[in-house]
Amino acid sequence: MSDLEPRPDTHVLGGLGGVAPRPALDLLPGKTVTLGERMQVRRLLPTLGRRMVGAWAFVDHYGPDDVAGTDGMQVLPHPHTGLQTVSWLIEGTVHHRDSLGSDVLFGAGELALMTAGRAISHSEQSPVAHPGLLHGAQLWVALPDGVRDVAPAFEHHATLPGFVSDGVTATVLMGSLGGATSPGTAYSPLVGVDLALAAGADVELPLEPGFEHAVLASSGDSVVEGAPVAHGSMLYLGTGRSTVRVRAEQPSRLLLLGGEPFEEQIVMWWNFVGRSGDEVAGFREQWESGERFGHVDGFEDGERTGAPPMPPVPLKARGRER
Repeated sequence: MSDLEPRPDTHVLGGLGGVAPRPALDLLPGKTVTLGERMQVRRLLPTLGRRMVGAWAFVDHYGPDDVAGTDGMQVLPHPHTGLQTVSWLIEGTVHHRDSLGSDVLFGAGELALMTAGRAISHSEQSPVAHPGLLHGAQLWVALPDGVRDVAPAFEHHATLPGFVSDGVTATVLMGSLGGATSPGTAYSPLVGVDLALAAGADVELPLEPGFEHAVLASSGDSVVEGAPVAHGSMLYLGTGRSTVRVRAEQPSRLLLLGGEPFEEQIVMWWNFVGRSGDEVAGFREQWESGERFGHVDGFEDGERTGAPPMPPVPLKARGRER
């Protein structure tokens, strides 16, 4: 998914200054952002007070939206560098096409994982015949410096591993939890798990103490470590936890995200992750000139998302150190 804000904020991410050196319970203030003509999403990362959770650098949560009688999601070809996109649907269907020639329909419970690496462009659209509801999350993972120029790739995993415990059905999108390991390619230590909680569920799940973690309430309301987490909000859990207790009175879902704290300082602007303002400006210029990012089949040359203007001040990586 593209950041379609006409004047996107510059985000300086990474470094250890914002990593809680102990367990925390911080409710993150997401904001509503309009994508395209009508689609609205809740942006949970980056947000005020929290830039990253491990290598997870961007989290948009959308729906459930009634898209019956509309064209649903319509995101024209746009570029990415230096990151992975993790697309996760709870309801609906999305048509992914990219400059590698990938042409895939994916639905609820399936993982669509795109590694941008040095450069890729892609589109995301609801197919002409699509379900009436659209509900999911779009997440970005920042790539460490040593692999950020890796060759672009796309993976579609229709079946994912997981486990069931005390009223919780866990599906592992990325990394490992409870003995289940995702087939998705990861370039840094991280975890992403969908947790479907039945009514009355109450379970303690294992965590990696060296990771920082957060949970997104993607459906319904839950209680995490005694703290209420309402639908569409995210709770940051800090580091140093070996377990987390989750419970729910009614059926609900949580998205557990975590990872080793990301020490590198990076610049994220629009759809690019780089290491300096000049580098990001170069990515923008190459997209606008038709270089580097290839072509997505099925679209005319002018049918794509144009880059917004660069901000008036230089982009600098100013990560804080602990």
